[in-house]
Amino acid sequence: MTAEAKQHFSRELLHWYQRGNRDLPWRKSRDPYRIWVSEIMLQQTRVDTVIPYYERFMAKFPSVQALAEAPEPEVLKCWEGLGYYSRARNLQAGARQVMELHQGQVPDDKTAVAALKGVGPYTSGAIMSIAFNRPEPAVDGNVMRVLSRYFALEDDIAKLATRVKIEKLAAELIPEGAAGDFNQALMELGALVCTPKSPSCLPCPVMEHCEARIEGRETELPIKSKAKPPRPEARIGVIVEGSGAHAGKVLVRQRPATGLLAQMWELPHLLVPKELELLLHFSEEQLTEQAPLGGLLTEAVVGDTGLLIRPHRQLMDADHIFSHIHWKMRVYKADLGAMKMGAEVPMAQMAAEAAAVYTAAGKQLEEQVDTEQGEQLKQQEELPEPYRWIGPEHMDELAFPNLFLKILRDYWNQDL
Repeated sequence: MTAEAKQHFSRELLHWYQRGNRDLPWRKSRDPYRIWVSEIMLQQTRVDTVIPYYERFMAKFPSVQALAEAPEPEVLKCWEGLGYYSRARNLQAGARQVMELHQGQVPDDKTAVAALKGVGPYTSGAIMSIAFNRPEPAVDGNVMRVLSRYFALEDDIAKLATRVKIEKLAAELIPEGAAGDFNQALMELGALVCTPKSPSCLPCPVMEHCEARIEGRETELPIKSKAKPPRPEARIGVIVEGSGAHAGKVLVRQRPATGLLAQMWELPHLLVPKELELLLHFSEEQLTEQAPLGGLLTEAVVGDTGLLIRPHRQLMDADHIFSHIHWKMRVYKADLGAMKMGAEVPMAQMAAEAAAVYTAAGKQLEEQVDTEQGEQLKQQEELPEPYRWIGPEHMDELAFPNLFLKILRDYWNQDL
């Protein structure tokens, strides 16, 4: 492509952006902290979704210091619903680095910014160019798509080598003194005009020299190899309803301090063994056939808490896709099966669809429970960590992953 075509691209794109662009809250300031937060939130997330989260987050944590000093559960709760929660943890870890190493000020130094936790090449380029107007490229999916089409690049954008090549090209295109506006213009064009499936070529400010449009290949480019699909996992979860002082509450637990969804809250659940996955094909009306699944839940909760539960109803099916795992979860409703209204409930009289399964679990607890309601209530009070009872009012203080957030909200709405 000629130098004239490159100059045309840079000039016309910048003019297009400066004539009018979206009124987004993070564009109202050149504060590097605010730009940093917005760029982390925008990873894997649509702009319209991010806006209310960004405004709420900045109101609660208006400075690097406020974020660095906040308890992690508060940060996760404020992030709740955005997903990819490692972003929030890394953002807070980066804020603590800024406090420790840079006196609470995001540094005007590419190497130092790139060293912050969770900050990759794109985010460092965005911070340096937008906040400090440094001529650094900020190449995300939108930018790779725009430049692949304009220059008719045949390289697979899923490969690291292609990203490096496009970063070099993008750096060459940045107009002197306008790095921030130019990089945002590139992102804006990809988001609004040069979209993935139906690019709007006619209103595009750089269509005149776009090689993909000229060749009629705008929908073929960019080339991107398909990522490996997330691994499916069949899971079963349970909403255990409390009794006595915990009537109206449900049993939840906190995840470990490390790993997937670290320190977030969830319903008790477990992975279904491969040999039992076929049971998930049965409907709610075929609860008898699903008894072995209820038995697994009973045994798991007994082992963790000492509480004997009795799953008695299929509540809902739900799923959530992580980057590498697809959870497909069936949720059951359960009560505390050993006791009911202060009277002994013989194990043989438990729900017919699961009598054999729950009898085995119940026998393990007969001496401990001693068939007295007071003892069962005592067990409820003495739950081991990380379990606890919660009501709807606790949803405002505990952070739940999106999957369990939806399940619990549906459950509370049904029961209110």
